[in-house]
Amino acid sequence: MNTPVIPIWKKAPFIRMLLPLMGGIIAQWYIQFPLLYISIVAAVFLPAFVLFYFFSLAVKFKTQIVQGILLQLLLLVTGLFITRQNDTRNQENWLGNYYADSNFLVVKINEPLIEKSKSFKAEGIVESIVDNNKNIPCHGKIILYFSKDSLNEQLQYGDKILIHKPLQKIKNSGNPGAFNYERYAAFQQIFHNVFLKPGNWEILQGKDVHWFKSFIFKSRSAILQTLKNNINGGNELGVAEALLIGYKEDLDKDLVQAYSNTGVVHIIAISGLHLGLIYIMLVWLFNKIPFVKKSKIIKVAFILSCLWLFSILTGASASVLRSAVMFTCIIIGENFSKKSSIYNSLAASAFLLLCYNPYFLWDVGFQLSYLAVLGIVIFQQPIYRWIYIKNKWVDKIWQLAAVSLAAQVLTFPVCIYYFHQFPILFLLTNLIAVPLSSIILFVEIFLLLLAWIPGMANFAGKLAGWLIWLMNKIIMMVNDLPFALWDNISFNIYAVWLMYGLTTTVCAGLIHRNKIYLKISLFCLLSFFILIAFNSWKSSCQKKLIVYNVPQHQAIDIIEGKAYKFIGDSVLLQDGVLQNFHLKPARIQLKLNSRVMNLPDLFERQNFYSINNKTIFVINQAIIVKPALKKIAMDCIIISKNVSIDLYQLASVFDCKCYVFDASNSLSKISKWKKKCEELKLRYYSVPEKGAFEMDL
Repeated sequence: MNTPVIPIWKKAPFIRMLLPLMGGIIAQWYIQFPLLYISIVAAVFLPAFVLFYFFSLAVKFKTQIVQGILLQLLLLVTGLFITRQNDTRNQENWLGNYYADSNFLVVKINEPLIEKSKSFKAEGIVESIVDNNKNIPCHGKIILYFSKDSLNEQLQYGDKILIHKPLQKIKNSGNPGAFNYERYAAFQQIFHNVFLKPGNWEILQGKDVHWFKSFIFKSRSAILQTLKNNINGGNELGVAEALLIGYKEDLDKDLVQAYSNTGVVHIIAISGLHLGLIYIMLVWLFNKIPFVKKSKIIKVAFILSCLWLFSILTGASASVLRSAVMFTCIIIGENFSKKSSIYNSLAASAFLLLCYNPYFLWDVGFQLSYLAVLGIVIFQQPIYRWIYIKNKWVDKIWQLAAVSLAAQVLTFPVCIYYFHQFPILFLLTNLIAVPLSSIILFVEIFLLLLAWIPGMANFAGKLAGWLIWLMNKIIMMVNDLPFALWDNISFNIYAVWLMYGLTTTVCAGLIHRNKIYLKISLFCLLSFFILIAFNSWKSSCQKKLIVYNVPQHQAIDIIEGKAYKFIGDSVLLQDGVLQNFHLKPARIQLKLNSRVMNLPDLFERQNFYSINNKTIFVINQAIIVKPALKKIAMDCIIISKNVSIDLYQLASVFDCKCYVFDASNSLSKISKWKKKCEELKLRYYSVPEKGAFEMDL
C-alpha cells in the first residue's frame, strides 16, 4: 500500500501565511493605501472570520474554503498595515512634516563615527526642530557627514549637536542601471543627509545613551581593538574584522571585488554559515559543562543568548537575523521534541522577520539567504546521490561540493540580475575558502577568549593573520585567471523568472523522472532565448546620448548599436570605483561591448557632433560666439567644467532645443544659468539635480 503524499502547503502551513503577507507588503509599498481604507477592510474581514467560530462543525466543514480565503485576506491586510506603520513618513511627528531650510535641528549621534576617505559618517536621530526660538519635538533619521577639519573633538554615541545647515533629500544619480540608493535609504527610513563643515554645527550639553546599545558599541570597539593589536597587515586585519563581526570599513575594495568575482563573498558577509559554526561550537562547549548539560532549559537559554548576542554584535543584518530566527526554531524544536518541517521553519522565520521589518523583503542579503537555504534543503541530497564515493575524506569533499552546487541552483539568477556576473570557479573557491574560513573564525574566537594572556593572544593573532593571508592569496590567484568570471551579463526581471522556471523544472524532472517537467523546461528555455534575442536586437538598433551624473566629472556616451564613444574625464577611462559605480551599470544594461574612437554614423568636428540628423555641441572651455544672420539649429548643448559662458550670446547664435548642465559644474553656477534660461525662456536640464540626461538620436 502506497503511503499518501502530504502536500508541502499542509506540512508547512506558514507558507500559506507568508505569501499573502508578502503580497500585502508589496501592494502597500507601490500603491500606498491610506490608513482609513486599510481599517475599513480589516473591520469587514475580521468579524466575518471570527463569526466562523460560532458555527456548527458541519457548517464549518462546508464553508472551510470561505474561512481560508478570509484568513488569506486578513494576512494581506496585515501586510498592508505593518508596511504603512513601519514607514516613518506616516507618523505625525516625522521631521519632514515640519522642517524648513531656515530651521535649526537638535540631533543625537546614534552610532560611533565611521571614518571615510574625506569625511566621518554617522547616523543621526533628529529630536527637535528649532524655529524662531520655538522648539518643535519631532523624529527622523538622517545621515551625517562631517568634514575632517570640522571635528576638533571626537563625537561619540549619545552626543547631541545643533545643526544650522539645510538638509539635502537623498536622491538617486539617475544613471541608467544604477543602484537605487534613494529606495535603499528609504527602506532604512532615512530620507535626508547633510555634509557639515566647521561652523555648521555645535555640540550641546548632555547625552542620551541607551545602556544596551552602548554595551554593543563598546563590545564591538573592544573586539576591533583586540584584533588590531594582534593581527598585522591591512588586508588580513580587514578580513578578520569582517569575518568575525561583520565590520567592513577596513576592507580593501579590490579584495572585496576578488571575493565577489570568485563566488565566496558570503565569507566576509556575516551569514548563516558563521552562525552555524558558532552554534556547533556552543553546543560542544555547553555539553562539556556539567550543570548546564543536565538542564535543557538552561542549555537552550545559554545557546540562544550567545547566538543572539553575536547576531546583534554583527549589526543584525537581514541574513543574520534570518539565521538567528531559524536556529532559534531548530534549537527549541530539537530540545523539546517538537520538530517540524524545515520548510515550515523557513517560512515561519521569514514571516516573523517581515512582521518585524517588512522592508527586509527587498534586502538582497535576505533574498539570497533564503534562496540559498531553500536550494540546499531541496537539492543537496539529490545532487549528493549522483556520485557514490567509498573513500571517507573524498566523500566529505563531495558533500561540501553538493552543498555549494545546491545553494547556487536558486541563487544564481538573482545574483546575475543584481550583480551582472557569475563566478565560474565558485565550486573550487568554496571547497577551499569555506573550511579555511571556518578554521579562521574559531582561531579568532580563541584569540578573543585568551586576549588577557599576551603570549597566547599574539600566537593566535599570527596564526589567524597567516591563514587569512593564505586565503586571500588563493582567492586573488583564482581571480586572476582569465576564465574565472563570466561578466557583464544583463538580465531583466522577465529573464530571471524564465531562468527560475527552467532551473526548477529541470531539477524537478531529474528528481521525479517526469516528462511534463521536461516539456515545461523546454518551453522556458525557448522563451528565454527568444527574450534574449529580442533584447539583443533592440540593443543593436539603439542610438542614444547619455550625460551621466558623476559628481565633479564630465561623462558623456554617444551610443550607436552596441558601441559607444566616450567624451569626458580620462580618470573615468580607468577600471576603478568611479567607472564601475557610475558608468558600468548603464553599459551592461544597454549591452554595450566596445568603446570606439568614432562611430560609423557619427560626424565629429571639434566639439560638434552629428548623428541621425541630431546635432550636439559640447562646451567645456571658454568660447566667444558671434551673432549669426541665421540661428544654427542644435538639438542639445552640453555645458561642462564651470566654463565662463554668456547664455545670451549662445541664444543669439544657436536655436537649441535643450541646454544640459552636467555634474562637473557647481550648483551655484548652474543656479545662475537656470535663471538666465528662465529669462530667455530656454529649455534646460540640470544633471546634478535631476539625474542623468538621456536623448534618443
